[in-house]
Amino acid sequence: MLTSVLQTINTLKQPTSEAWIEQAIANLDIILLDHSHCERKAAGVALNFMFRYPSNTKMVRELTAIAREELEHFELVNQWLERRNIPLAPLPPPPYGAGLKAAVRPNEPERFLDSLLVTGLIEARSHERLGLLAIHCPEPELAKFYKGLMASEARHFGTYWVLAATYFDREIVSQRLDELAIVESELLENLHPEPRIHS
Repeated sequence: MLTSVLQTINTLKQPTSEAWIEQAIANLDIILLDHSHCERKAAGVALNFMFRYPSNTKMVRELTAIAREELEHFELVNQWLERRNIPLAPLPPPPYGAGLKAAVRPNEPERFLDSLLVTGLIEARSHERLGLLAIHCPEPELAKFYKGLMASEARHFGTYWVLAATYFDREIVSQRLDELAIVESELLENLHPEPRIHS
């Protein structure tokens, strides 16, 4: 099977289902539009960390670079939308993001830790799913585009993990990441009826 050659981040508890692959490939235009939203949101998340925790110098430096890269990807995806005559438009989000946000503990410093790890998990899943699109997309040029974005998603996961380990004990980070990864996989157990990157 082609999916067996995909390199994934082993933090993820469950691989993406074949049903998601089929749904995504059958709805590439919607997936591209949702991808645009994902890149914009990812830039916003990085900026929000800097507004909430402005005195964390290492984090601010690292996330400034991530925000810039996410906005570059946002522009690249939007160029694909223009090429395919897909107008920018809102899309109802899947329950994935809200489900992960609900798992974030409300009080500091746990909120900071959980937020870093949840964001990292989203990047890890994005890495896997863009890789699946690169493998299965029937359009070679679009497949190449997805493949070209994979490395940055993995790097972003690594950045959020390293930041968590910078500000918290590594054993605590590993234990909490494991707990949140279970939540993340459970949120994807049932395929969302509307195609999305994280459905």
